[in-house]
Amino acid sequence: MESMVTLGSSLKVPYVQELAKEKYESVPPRYVRPDATKINRISSKEIPVIDMQALLNSEELVNTELEKLDFACKEWGFFQLINHGVSCSLVDKMKSETKKFFNLSMDEKLKFGQQPGEIEGYGQTFVVSDEQTLDWSDVFSIVTLPTHLRKPHLLPKLPAPFRETMEEYSLELKNLTVKLLSQMAKALGMKLEDMTVLFEEGMQTIRMNYYPPCPKPELVTGLCPHSDGVGLTILLQVNEVEGLQIKKDGAWVPVVPLPNAFVVNIGDLIEIATNGIYKSIEHRATVNMHVERISIAMFHLARLDGDIGPAPSLITPTTPANFRRIDMVDFLRKIFAHELEGKSFLDTVRI
Repeated sequence: MESMVTLGSSLKVPYVQELAKEKYESVPPRYVRPDATKINRISSKEIPVIDMQALLNSEELVNTELEKLDFACKEWGFFQLINHGVSCSLVDKMKSETKKFFNLSMDEKLKFGQQPGEIEGYGQTFVVSDEQTLDWSDVFSIVTLPTHLRKPHLLPKLPAPFRETMEEYSLELKNLTVKLLSQMAKALGMKLEDMTVLFEEGMQTIRMNYYPPCPKPELVTGLCPHSDGVGLTILLQVNEVEGLQIKKDGAWVPVVPLPNAFVVNIGDLIEIATNGIYKSIEHRATVNMHVERISIAMFHLARLDGDIGPAPSLITPTTPANFRRIDMVDFLRKIFAHELEGKSFLDTVRI
């Protein structure tokens, strides 16, 4: 695999963390979303909770937990994962190192700034035109696995505690992802190798999101509604500020993170691989007037040196393929060439 593959770029825009320090009374026009002010129905429902230990260990409970996982993936596309086996001390270190990064001076953070023609680094993603409305957030994103895809000026140059923590966290979450995907294959009656051939040696990227306080939070989005163009996303909420909402039955369901839980969601690639049985779900991030919100998303994608389509073991004469096969690099380049907008990209590969 070519080690320096380029998947896209994002235009340079102001850093929102710096804008927020200006203490504006209103929001700069480029961040105002007319549709953000519409009253959206907020639901009191809660996303399912899956117990990883019950899923893996208990013979009596395993079937019930597997059924719960199957239901969560079919009906919600999102769930909270408890007893996930990643040590609390590692999770706490990851949280504190991420906070430290966003608290660095601008000069220090800019050592890791996005370079022209790149999407990795500190900056913004999915900014493809000078006219588009911007999200009220900054991101720091890095490819973590496979190691040969790492940019030499990013992860290897991070301060030692952050680098070591991220290395360990990256491997732990890869192992967790592989376990989850094998359980999903089991629930679907899908051949395990149909899942592993795509994702076991897949690309993993991490994106740390910083949502500063906003004087008029109702006018902006921290992250506009979209589905993730990945296989699986494992999200860690860094502080106790809510903001993630998912779209369910035409209403927005706020995700209230449980202590020591991950929020897991199905991405477009799993929707394709499962032939539409498990669906990626639109979600968005809202922001707060008084406090910052920080989250860490770990994205697990398919292998870059292949293509993706519905799993052969799920295709029968009565259940034909709903998606065409697409080259992975081509898929990702197309995603990064557009603004985030709902599930619009997935529709282009439907049959």
